[in-house]
Amino acid sequence: MSGIPTSSARLAARRGNRASDRLPWLAARRALLAGLVCLTTLIGAGLMWRILQPGSVTPLQWGILALFTAIFAWVAVGFWTAVAGFLLLLTDRDPLTLARRPRVAAERTLPITRRTVLAMPIHNESPEGVVAALSATAESLIATGEAHHFALFVLSDTTDPAIAKAEATAIAGLQWHLEGRLTVHYRRRDNNAGRKAGNLAEFCRRWGAAFDFMVVLDADSRMDGKTLLGLVRALQARPGVGLIQTVPLPVRQVTLFGRLSQFAASLYSPMLAAGQSAWQADAANYWGHNAILRVRAFMDHAGLPHLPGRPPLGGEILSHDFVEAALLRRAGWEVQLETRLTGSFEEMPGNLLDFARRDRRWTQGNLQHLRLLSAPGLHGLSRLHFLLGATAFISSLLWLGIVLAGSLDAMLIARSEPTYFGSAEQLFPFWPQAQPELIAALLAMTATLLLLPKLLGLLLALGRRAGGYGGRARLVASVVLEGLAAILLAPIMMAFHSAFVIGVLTGTSVDWGAQDREGRAVTWRQALRHTALFAILGGVWIALVQWQVPMLVWWLSPVWVGLALAPLLVVASGSRRPAALLARLGLLRTPEPQAYADLLGERQAKMLEEHSDDIASDTADAETLAPRPPPPECPGEMPSQPLHKES
Repeated sequence: MSGIPTSSARLAARRGNRASDRLPWLAARRALLAGLVCLTTLIGAGLMWRILQPGSVTPLQWGILALFTAIFAWVAVGFWTAVAGFLLLLTDRDPLTLARRPRVAAERTLPITRRTVLAMPIHNESPEGVVAALSATAESLIATGEAHHFALFVLSDTTDPAIAKAEATAIAGLQWHLEGRLTVHYRRRDNNAGRKAGNLAEFCRRWGAAFDFMVVLDADSRMDGKTLLGLVRALQARPGVGLIQTVPLPVRQVTLFGRLSQFAASLYSPMLAAGQSAWQADAANYWGHNAILRVRAFMDHAGLPHLPGRPPLGGEILSHDFVEAALLRRAGWEVQLETRLTGSFEEMPGNLLDFARRDRRWTQGNLQHLRLLSAPGLHGLSRLHFLLGATAFISSLLWLGIVLAGSLDAMLIARSEPTYFGSAEQLFPFWPQAQPELIAALLAMTATLLLLPKLLGLLLALGRRAGGYGGRARLVASVVLEGLAAILLAPIMMAFHSAFVIGVLTGTSVDWGAQDREGRAVTWRQALRHTALFAILGGVWIALVQWQVPMLVWWLSPVWVGLALAPLLVVASGSRRPAALLARLGLLRTPEPQAYADLLGERQAKMLEEHSDDIASDTADAETLAPRPPPPECPGEMPSQPLHKES
């Protein structure tokens, strides 16, 4: 199959063009963002250039300027996206249409006429956690009275025999629990070829033709029933749209790191997502879960090929979601980020080591995307998604390069004799001059780009939903606490990401296994094994700086303090005691648990435990309870799509 859209895709493109008519000023939005980012980057780079002058600029300083410019541009994109999101939420505008009345409100009364499958791929996950999440989502959907339009499919790739046995029993119990209210199917593959993407593709080829839409769930996803109905109605009402991504927020966190991350996401993610939706519009991204897609479009155009070469940068495409969104957009289907539908949640790693382990996998997947920047026919924003996704990890290596190069440059200057004459023909000497006003201006500008989005998120919450965060005083205190924690943890993640990028570029691959979402504690031994080297190298670096340029130590304290405390911070990240103490003080609270108490609480898990006794009494041996076989197949084609010219 060629990369040229088929006739059905061209029809979708024409429909998409009509849909784009309802996305006013789209070209102007993107041009404005690009202009602001370029202007901001030029000002920052210009200030850095003037700081490095007067006098001749050394090759090392040229390197510092190049790294700084790249990083500053990336930071500027995030800053102006946050500003756009703030203005949209402040004025209550729909990020897609810019109208005061969002489309989801107009679509709310549409009758549902399409068949939708809730598909959850799993791989060696906790059966209890999977069933608890599925049951919560299912009960919320059943409560809407529209569950008969849906079916639930658990797609197991589990390879551990013990987990597989417990998993089958748990799913059988869920089928028994939801009998007559929501159809639950279960399929386990003999192998996990293609990982999650292969799991979903195999489902599509065997049963995809039986459904119009598919909502993809992760093992930790929980979605409100009304949100699911909103997604179905939105996709029905927007015929040119192939995929709609929601904004999942992390929930149910019990460790210090988890609570900090959950608070930050609750406060800032809706604003950032609104800004992204405004300029991405019809070419948004896909995050792999908590999204709805049009099954026929997905099967026709989102089949993944293998990348030429060997892992880690070749072979199977690991971060499949970005690529699937790009392929849908290439075929003429719109991809949208819907920020006005709340009630979309996920869980996350509960300590810094597990979080970094997940990022290690994402680093490899996102660096693979750089190989697709020249793929034929892709939309410009799809290429930008690939670039920004990779930059999110490469930027840490760039930051590290700037810090180390800047330190080296300062030490070389401190040890060198000043040069007063650049040439024999020079009549007047060059007198070295300090430029504190330029340095202060650049520091102020950088701090603004990094910290103002946090302030804007705080202002929105203070004005509208401070009560959900424990009141204004506790909200402000929580923001300060989260900000300090972010400053301390940023150098550790910079070190992790730098090591990950270097590892991938030198040929080290990684195993994509199940995530740990239980919020486990981290022992001192584990923390030292993974971060002691960071602390040692950071200590050697700052000792050299102290020896040569003592005044620079305080300027670099936001970096070296976090590195020096890395083992302690990693241990603290997985602790539940400080998180519980902060909860008793009313800090780091979020409004989501109160707004969605049934969906996010433990009620469903407790109900299943109670019903397990009933299951045991109805069967001779509860452990032999087996799930019902999957339904008859309704097969269809899902061909691989070309991503390289040689294909």
